[in-house]
Amino acid sequence: MDTSWKLDMIRRKLVAEQLDAFFITDLHVIRWLSGFSGSNAGVLLSRDHALLLTDFRYREQVREEVTVLESRIVSEGFAAALKDEHLLCGKRLGIEKERVTLDEAERLGQALNGVELVALKGFFSEFRMIKDDQELEHLRQAAAITQKVFEMVLPMIVPGVSEIDIAAEISYQHRRMGAERDSFDPIVACGARAALPHARPTAASFTKGELIVIDMGCMFQGYASDQTRTVSLGRADDDARKVYAIVREAQQLGLDSARPGMPARELDRVVREYIDERGYGEAFGHSLGHGVGTEVHELPAVSRLSHDTLHSSTVFTVEPGIYLPGRFGVRIEDTVIMHETGAEPLQTFTKELVEL
Repeated sequence: MDTSWKLDMIRRKLVAEQLDAFFITDLHVIRWLSGFSGSNAGVLLSRDHALLLTDFRYREQVREEVTVLESRIVSEGFAAALKDEHLLCGKRLGIEKERVTLDEAERLGQALNGVELVALKGFFSEFRMIKDDQELEHLRQAAAITQKVFEMVLPMIVPGVSEIDIAAEISYQHRRMGAERDSFDPIVACGARAALPHARPTAASFTKGELIVIDMGCMFQGYASDQTRTVSLGRADDDARKVYAIVREAQQLGLDSARPGMPARELDRVVREYIDERGYGEAFGHSLGHGVGTEVHELPAVSRLSHDTLHSSTVFTVEPGIYLPGRFGVRIEDTVIMHETGAEPLQTFTKELVEL
């Protein structure tokens, strides 16, 4: 995995921020930077040196996965390893403000007496938002696995089967199809529970005439998929069909309106106004979407409060929803790649209402 270009970008930012080095503990950033998939690691990146630290459990794994960074197996913790004066090439060490706890920062400061710790938020976000060709391929494959699994579980949705049954099948089939794991716990919600945007699957059984929201994703080679479809078990009633049509049209409007260089909040506004004009603005309470990469939720944020831009090669979701408490909910979600010509959805499964 050649990530030398990522190291070059980060080093230029180190110089711009007047940092001598940066100590990375966020495992998502470490996976993005090095390919290492273990559960315990730290990376010290200076202007001329890059070193990954981990423990003895990953001695062989780090040899297999990490080629660009040097690696070292440590036994006394990362702070002790960083005390080696040869590793720190200066006095200003950056740390991740949003990831390092106060206790961890205090212990690190005590171990590195005389080194100034500089806590910075979102230091790597601008780099992670723009995906290279290899990252895009991993995202495509993750999306393909999830869509295949969705198509496999659809015939299993019959009266008497429960939300938990389908959620468990999704997780099993993701792994069986080559995914590392789910990218989040699957959401399977039927009837009135579909009005809960983040409903947890329960033992509730499906019955005829209900809408069912299925939100699911997996991790493949460290990259996430995320998709949502809403289906009906049997024929949906007229109100449900009306709301479904509005969400489908709003979602398509989002896909058609996305352009490179567009402020993310502008895309959110376009879709939100469409739903609001049809009388359901208060029923669409969450953001339009979010970035997808080594995390299933990362930048860019596609919301009314976002300050992010939808650059070419950013990857994000378009997922409007309408939720009517006590009745039903509808959400349709694609993950898209932004190109110079517009947004490319990674999902191809129909967005017409499927009535099982």
